[in-house]
Amino acid sequence: MARTATLTRTTSETDISVTLNLDGTGRADIETGIGFLDHMLTALARHGLFDLTVRAKGDLHIDYHHTTEDVGIVIGAAIAKALGDKRGIRRFGHALIPMDETLAEAAIDISGRPFLAWNVSFERPKIGAMDTELFEEFFRALAFNAMITLHVTRRAGHNAHHVAEACFKALARAARMAVEFDPRVGDAIPSTKGAL
Repeated sequence: MARTATLTRTTSETDISVTLNLDGTGRADIETGIGFLDHMLTALARHGLFDLTVRAKGDLHIDYHHTTEDVGIVIGAAIAKALGDKRGIRRFGHALIPMDETLAEAAIDISGRPFLAWNVSFERPKIGAMDTELFEEFFRALAFNAMITLHVTRRAGHNAHHVAEACFKALARAARMAVEFDPRVGDAIPSTKGAL
């Protein structure tokens, strides 16, 4: 069964469409109007082995907040839809990713209980034109709409570009692990409650 989803979301602030294949090859086709966010989403797809297409038009003349957050909302919702009832998945995933002086960690539980623990700080307020505070907004929007528990921690590092990129790559690898099928689980839902 294909684990795919195509979703659109249109508001007075943004118009976003996302197509996601959880069992892809890492192919990315991203156009958000925000260069650095495109770079991060490409890394997310490549290292998660997700096929991801994103088209976003937003009120970038105001700032990047609405577009960044809303892209996270739609990608998160696409993840939830593509997962379906979550039968046979590993459910948990974790990754510790180095990038030069930086070390970032992500841990995921596809629990049905949305939560973000964000322990990441940046030593400068912008990467190019993008506010570094927006990364927390993206990760929160994704976690809450994917219905996952997500912990992201900066273990080391000071270069803001490296910190952001290591966080996205850690998310990618942790998500890849969590959504994979576990042959020992078979068709079961990985919960003592029988539902996630």
